[in-house]
Amino acid sequence: MTTTIDLSGKIALVTGAGRGIGREIALTLAAAGAAVAVNDFAGEETCLAVVAEIEALGVRAICAMGDVGDEASVAAMVEKVETELGPLAIVVNNAGITRDNVVMLMSPDDFDGVVRTHLRGTFLVSKAVARKMLRRREGSIINISSVVGRRGNAGQANYAAAKAGIIGLTKSLAKELGARTIRVNAVAPGYIDTAMTQELSDDVRKAIVDATPLRAIGQPSDVANAVLFLASPLSRYITGCTLPVDGGLGI
Repeated sequence: MTTTIDLSGKIALVTGAGRGIGREIALTLAAAGAAVAVNDFAGEETCLAVVAEIEALGVRAICAMGDVGDEASVAAMVEKVETELGPLAIVVNNAGITRDNVVMLMSPDDFDGVVRTHLRGTFLVSKAVARKMLRRREGSIINISSVVGRRGNAGQANYAAAKAGIIGLTKSLAKELGARTIRVNAVAPGYIDTAMTQELSDDVRKAIVDATPLRAIGQPSDVANAVLFLASPLSRYITGCTLPVDGGLGI
């Protein structure tokens, strides 16, 4: 039997969707038929470029600018999405930043900034949309964690702490919201071929590949396809899980 994922009629919000993994997730959901709200904090021009790509696929899209770490900004963003596109059924918490350094040289501001965007942002967006999903008894929230949140990484204590926190938050939300048929899951990517990882030296990239059982660096589409599965009815009996998309790096 061949099964095609069809998200026609569904409304999705993807945070941090201006580039990289977030952009690929937004385009993948749109290709399956979902209308997509593109959130990005970097700039409206970047956001509008992704919106144009989605509209070229024949589905609706809007730019939903906003700071995921600010409660008022999140509330305004969610209201804008539901007013202009309709009731949210899929939310992907992908927004994130990095401020890498060893702990002895990491400033409290750099620690707090990363945790604010990743963990606080996931909390605030999930809280805002859950209030609406609870009334409708429908929804899928997908949080982007990381292999680093599962195994740690030198020079990324802030990032690892935030991503590990997202895994715990995902499990707690799944227990709180499951009775109303709202599923909450996480995806934990490994090293994915994005602008950030392309800046790594050849030696570092080779070491990553050598440490990965599948002997390859992943593509944004690998993460996006996992999100698509968790957003779809094919995963209707899955909640509270963290799906690794890491080529086996986290084993």
